[in-house]
Amino acid sequence: MSKIMPYAEVIGDPIAQSKSPIIHKFWLEKLGISADYRACHVKPEDLEDYLADRRKDDAWQGCNVTLPHKLAVMDHVEDPGGLKQSIGAMNTIARTPDGALFGTNTDAGGFFAPIADFPLKGKDVVVIGAGGAARAVLFALSKAEAGTVTIVNRNVLKASSLLMHFGLKGRAIGHGEPLPSAALLVNSSSLGMAGQEPLAIDLASLPEDALVYDLVYAPLETGLLKTARARGLETMDGLSMLIGQAALAFEIFFDAVPPLEHDEELRKLLLA
Repeated sequence: MSKIMPYAEVIGDPIAQSKSPIIHKFWLEKLGISADYRACHVKPEDLEDYLADRRKDDAWQGCNVTLPHKLAVMDHVEDPGGLKQSIGAMNTIARTPDGALFGTNTDAGGFFAPIADFPLKGKDVVVIGAGGAARAVLFALSKAEAGTVTIVNRNVLKASSLLMHFGLKGRAIGHGEPLPSAALLVNSSSLGMAGQEPLAIDLASLPEDALVYDLVYAPLETGLLKTARARGLETMDGLSMLIGQAALAFEIFFDAVPPLEHDEELRKLLLA
């Protein structure tokens, strides 16, 4: 009797834009692991049924979770790391051999890894957005002992509550309000993503040595990054976090360390 091929997935609504299958399949092939990684379109009203079905599937190793499920998924899986109280969002679900599902978050580590050498302690930061990705960013900023954090969001009250939740000093402002000076600006929202509203923002207040980090990766060359580069600012694109968080998830799903020495080849594949 042939062994069932293990597989993992990425779920979201929409999901066609996800590059996660390209990343995980690339690593599986490089390591010679007989497994698969797929994209699965799951609407919000179908999330509970999806997880119930996968719970019974011995071949399913788990899934990455993207918009809009990072908060809702916490109601359906175990939370051994206490993420509800800390980050408040999950982006990775894994299945134990007995069918139990547990959630974790690789976004925070994935966000921070590419800028680990950037001096954040005591430095002011601007974060755009207040959703699941923003929670991971704010968690990482709190651990890095960042200075004042300004969150730009339509719902200022929601953004203010996030600052309190993560014990960060700062304030929340609405879109269109002048930005403060900051060493780092992070777009954690979907603004600027293909099919979403553009991100209209004035970067004039940022100093010449500021870093602009856009978590959007579809398109990779976002309007924000174009504006930042036109000003001569250092930039970081969304593939950096995507690959970083995927590497942590890959170890969970397939019990193997991804071959990161092939990152240049992987980036070329992702940009093709």
